[in-house]
Amino acid sequence: MSADSATDSNRYKATIHLPATDFPMRGDLPRREPDMLARWEDAGLYAQIRAQAQGRPAWVLHDGPPYANGAIHLGHAVNKVLKDAVVKSRLLAGFDAPFVPGWDCHGLPIELAVEKKFGKVGDKLDAAQFRAKCREYALQQIDLQRRDFKRLGVIADWEHPYRTLDPAYEAGMLRALATIIERGHLARGVKPVHWCFDCGSALAEAEIEYQDKQSPAVDVAYPAKQPQALAAAFGVAVPEGALVAVPIWTTTPWTLPASLAVSVGPELDYVLVEGPRTGDGRRRLLVLAEALAAPALQRYGIDDVVVLGRARGIALEGQRLQHPFYDTPACAREIPILLGDHVSAEDGTGAVHTAPGHGQDDFVVGQRYGLVDKYPAAELNPVDGRGVYLPSTPPAGDTALAGTHIWKANAAIVEVLRGNGTLLAHATITHSYPHCWRHHTPVAFRATPQWFIAMEQAQLRRDALAAVGEVDWIPDWGRARIAGMVEGRPDWCISRQRTWGVPIALFYERESGEPHPDTPALMRRVADLVERDGVDAWYALDPSALLGADAARYEKVTDILDVWFDSGVSHACVLAQRPQDRLHKPAELYLEGSDQHRGWFQSSLLTGVAMDGVAPYRQCLTHGFTVDAQGRKMSKSLGNGIEPQDIIKTLGADILRLWILSTDYRNEMSLSQEILKRTADAYRRIRNTARFLLGNLNGFEPARHLVAPADMVALDQWIVHRAYGLQQKIAAAYARYDFAEVVQALSNFCSVDLGALYLDVTKDRLYTMPEDSAGRRSAQSAMYRVAEALVRWIAPILSFTADEMWGYLPPAPGDEKRGGNVLFATWYDGLAPLGEDAPLSAADFERLLVLREDVAKVLEPMRAAGQIGAALDAEIALHCNAADRDWLAPLADELRFLLISGDVRIVADAAATDIAVLATATDKRKCVRCWQHRADVGSHPQHPQICGRCVSNVDGPGEQRHWF
Repeated sequence: MSADSATDSNRYKATIHLPATDFPMRGDLPRREPDMLARWEDAGLYAQIRAQAQGRPAWVLHDGPPYANGAIHLGHAVNKVLKDAVVKSRLLAGFDAPFVPGWDCHGLPIELAVEKKFGKVGDKLDAAQFRAKCREYALQQIDLQRRDFKRLGVIADWEHPYRTLDPAYEAGMLRALATIIERGHLARGVKPVHWCFDCGSALAEAEIEYQDKQSPAVDVAYPAKQPQALAAAFGVAVPEGALVAVPIWTTTPWTLPASLAVSVGPELDYVLVEGPRTGDGRRRLLVLAEALAAPALQRYGIDDVVVLGRARGIALEGQRLQHPFYDTPACAREIPILLGDHVSAEDGTGAVHTAPGHGQDDFVVGQRYGLVDKYPAAELNPVDGRGVYLPSTPPAGDTALAGTHIWKANAAIVEVLRGNGTLLAHATITHSYPHCWRHHTPVAFRATPQWFIAMEQAQLRRDALAAVGEVDWIPDWGRARIAGMVEGRPDWCISRQRTWGVPIALFYERESGEPHPDTPALMRRVADLVERDGVDAWYALDPSALLGADAARYEKVTDILDVWFDSGVSHACVLAQRPQDRLHKPAELYLEGSDQHRGWFQSSLLTGVAMDGVAPYRQCLTHGFTVDAQGRKMSKSLGNGIEPQDIIKTLGADILRLWILSTDYRNEMSLSQEILKRTADAYRRIRNTARFLLGNLNGFEPARHLVAPADMVALDQWIVHRAYGLQQKIAAAYARYDFAEVVQALSNFCSVDLGALYLDVTKDRLYTMPEDSAGRRSAQSAMYRVAEALVRWIAPILSFTADEMWGYLPPAPGDEKRGGNVLFATWYDGLAPLGEDAPLSAADFERLLVLREDVAKVLEPMRAAGQIGAALDAEIALHCNAADRDWLAPLADELRFLLISGDVRIVADAAATDIAVLATATDKRKCVRCWQHRADVGSHPQHPQICGRCVSNVDGPGEQRHWF
């Protein structure tokens, strides 16, 4: 550029209206977000939002309580951010959406943490002191987690959460249990439950996880007491003294001391076959399911299946067998053959050793045949709570079992079987086995006296399955999943033999074991005491205070309630108890990880149906779990974990939120440093768009300058139309919790509609036209409307950035000063679709955008070849037929602004079917002010370096724009 050109360029610099805003280019989120968070807290933002929402219809998302132990991890962050986005989007949709967070505070992990410091109950602390320390620990953990949840930008009633350790909540649990008992759902009995030897307690179904375990797999022969009778069932006669046996296959030899029967399938086909000879060479016949005979005999070293006879399982009922090692005068146990529908021909032998004290199916069969009542508890379940055989357990042969841990007993029992000739096969297998979710150690079924919510009493299972059908499950496969779980689940064992929890505050008669007939009323009286004095009131209570002279006949229960009951009745303890917060049940939504079909969703469903006959929620939404880029579960051992605190510290909470809400959370959610980098790039595109909009609103006062949509330039009408359509799409996506679609649509709008088109095209109008000209105010009006919509669209996702942007927007008409928060607002109502009388229709713009792409395809090779530097250096000729010419002719003078090119000519071509684009490098002089090449540059004596329209914009009335 010559010295004169530079001088003239500087001369006009003050006439160019470049963007200006204090909204920072760099987010600097780790530094700015804490300041915004402090401002929210100082202002009492949650209370302000609730005040603004008064009078709107209430919409409740009920928070499933995280456990109050340890710092939050990525899964916690995913869950709370998803909930926060739901609540904020419902606020913007015009609802009053309260959000009361909660914490699950009782249970074993807190007990273990306190035990680690103070020892078990009775070591240094009595039970009341121990509970006090548990409470103190839980409250400390809540404070730590609450701080991190707030830092995520989650807006909630943090000062008034619900906590399952609060006396009012604990009392509510007892009142809920009283109602459940009143409606006939409580049962007491000796039943097999999952038992963790490390916990020393029964476990709920939700506390079980399956892991691979190595176990001994043994085939054991149960000799027939009357071989001729058993063989006769197959139509086979055998001589006196013949050996006939029924083999069973098991991976738990330790349960054989509790073996009371052998079950066969009533409809299965069985065969009597030649088996392996005994150690002393005697012939032995075996009873096997026909479908399993060949593989079983191969395990026993026999290749040929010699079938002597066939019979259905039902024909074997009542036959008598001998226990494989309890066959001495001191301990002789006769084993009946029973029929069991659980027996299949999938694996094993087709006969199942039955220990009612150590298996649910076994228990059902044993109960049906009276074995459960026939045998004393010590024979039904000879294993104590530590996993050790009771002192009364008879030896296996010459091997003592009393005092031996069951896992160690496996090998000893196998050797006993080998020694007495009943061991037919032995192998070690790896199989999926239930483990304690806390200790990751194998669990066992143990029959113990427990309290249950019975699934069949008062039709609870039937009613729960019916309630499942009334709920909207998202994704919809959740319905079949939870229905299958409810259909197949055993009775819910709600009792735990621990210290830190809510006691099952009832009395049962010592003789019969039955609860007191006035239990619901008594329990409600106890609840009143607990609400006043806490759970210690139960332990300190003298039964005579409630039962009078009857107290001597009754025992006070000291077991505590399963923690899944604690959280499962939150609908009764929170939703039904806080109408002042506009909470209600059923809640509109429960939202948790997919593991909660087995956990909180199910415990809430069962208690809700048991109390009210309906589910406590209308919708249930599940999210997946976080994995690394290779799909591996994040863990410390793999070193692939990414902590939310680290992301916030380096990138900011809004980047973490954007990743969560741009991911398909219904499946596994992959995260890596590379994914975070891409997320940060996506954030910058959105921020830059917001900054450009705000920068071009400098000096714009909506109350004075806002142009009505119908009076705006055509391109401005179109972008508002696009924003209107996008808002409909975004609001609908938020309504169905499809946050990834929101982010994708928003990013596409910022990059394509705004970045690559509208903002690029309107720069000329914004920068070069007079400040108060109609064309410039039109563009600002469109940008203002888009910005007002954009700040709302991003608010549920980029909460800090939306709040920051809100403060830089010009005040809306009628407001002296923009204040408050974007969450006081609802979806922006200043957008409008193109009207029927719009100068260009949506279809017209679609055609123009295609034309713009066609022009770019012609100019790009010219730029690559060095024929032109930028599109402004090219002149365009559009060859078209009469119809296209008539359509384009009114636009001809302004098409160069849409195409960001030199002059555009419309050339009639009767033979043209499509618009043909021809381009040449311009030879016209370049205006130093607008950079366009125009023939009239130099024609004005006072302004020799600028074009005629710039002269008009600087010294004259200003140009007029209608289209672009």
